[in-house]
Amino acid sequence: MPPTKLWPSPLPLWQAPSEAVAAGLCGQLDGERAALSGPWRLLLLGDGSPTRHLQSLTGLAVEVEVIAMEADADAGGEAPVEVEELDRPLLRRQVWLRCGTQTLAWAESWWNQTQADRHLQERSQPIWRSLTANRAELYREVDGLALVQAPALEAGFGRPGPYWSRHYRFFRGGRELTVIREVFSPALERWLGPAQHTASLQIPTKDTSGYN
Repeated sequence: MPPTKLWPSPLPLWQAPSEAVAAGLCGQLDGERAALSGPWRLLLLGDGSPTRHLQSLTGLAVEVEVIAMEADADAGGEAPVEVEELDRPLLRRQVWLRCGTQTLAWAESWWNQTQADRHLQERSQPIWRSLTANRAELYREVDGLALVQAPALEAGFGRPGPYWSRHYRFFRGGRELTVIREVFSPALERWLGPAQHTASLQIPTKDTSGYN
């Protein structure tokens, strides 16, 4: 399927305090600690490769379908604040991650155009594989954890939200290389178990009509 236009970023319904994310905790939700299970904490707050995690869990290779990859002249309020640290001009890439017939994650990333030209020559290759070619050293820092919603995600995952999401930065040589946001399908509960006790989560509702 040929790439389409960039989609609006998913609407965050709740976001963890940055200090809680930095400490490896899952934060507070409406005054109650989000009962995020251990396996889901490892997936969302750990510094491992999600591509390798998905492949290890399912036993299937991860296939990347590029939704869009184009210049992003005005990231605006949709982008994580860490994107401001990237040199302009920016390129933004959005993809689905699939294992077999199951769509297990959606991701978007922001790049300096020069860095994108260097590291994203193979559009359908997972970013982690591109960046670690020749055993290049990388450092990953998780910056945000959120519950998000978007009709396009519901259509792609085939399951209702909200969905757990995180964003993080890759560094090389002490310099920020890219900012990546990932959203995970509830289908992963097949391997990881329930993400949390939904009774403990009182999700505030917002109008998502402006999101596709």
